[in-house]
Amino acid sequence: MFRRSYPLSYYRQQQQTFEPDYLTYLQGQILACPYFAVNNLNRDFVGTKGFSVVFQRSGLGEVERRFPFFKQYLSVALQPTCNAFYLNPLLLKSGSRVDPHIDRSLRSYCKTIEPPALVSVLYVQVPPALEGGELVLRCGKRQVGQIRPQFNTLLYFQGDLTHSVNEVTSPGTRLSLVCEQYNLSEIELQDIPEFTVESRAAKSKVKDARRGVF
Repeated sequence: MFRRSYPLSYYRQQQQTFEPDYLTYLQGQILACPYFAVNNLNRDFVGTKGFSVVFQRSGLGEVERRFPFFKQYLSVALQPTCNAFYLNPLLLKSGSRVDPHIDRSLRSYCKTIEPPALVSVLYVQVPPALEGGELVLRCGKRQVGQIRPQFNTLLYFQGDLTHSVNEVTSPGTRLSLVCEQYNLSEIELQDIPEFTVESRAAKSKVKDARRGVF
């Protein structure tokens, strides 16, 4: 089958990133987490589940304390030049899709924020006979990548790319762990919580978190 090649500058992949046992543990902990529910993200995320963790680099220790199962992923994925992060597990099943968008999730806190420097994606669970579910990357109107998910692959892509996920048309679940990574100015950083959780499963706890009571 003909495979189209794309410039490496738009994205890169690292295969077999973690021990498989860690991925099994990570999957189980995400699915069992009380925050895991119908997605709190916008209408571009059709038929998906997840939750979101917002934090500054100074809040990383709190993230690891509250969600110890993320620690190994974060130790590998986070880039040293970035200082604010939007982390979310993302589950798709048959009929799920993500429509084209550019990530700006931290704009709910600071309207002047530009897209992230980069986005990292770890494929935690991928059905062996997955149909659909490819990540499509575009720069303007030009397609610059179409990536088929592969178990235990860590993907980085340029944060200002328009991207989407094709509809999943086969049984099973596609679970990834996504992190938008920002390099913000000191002024912008003042508007970002040091640590908070966004979830439709526990709105009252989320409100407490924003007040530092969580």
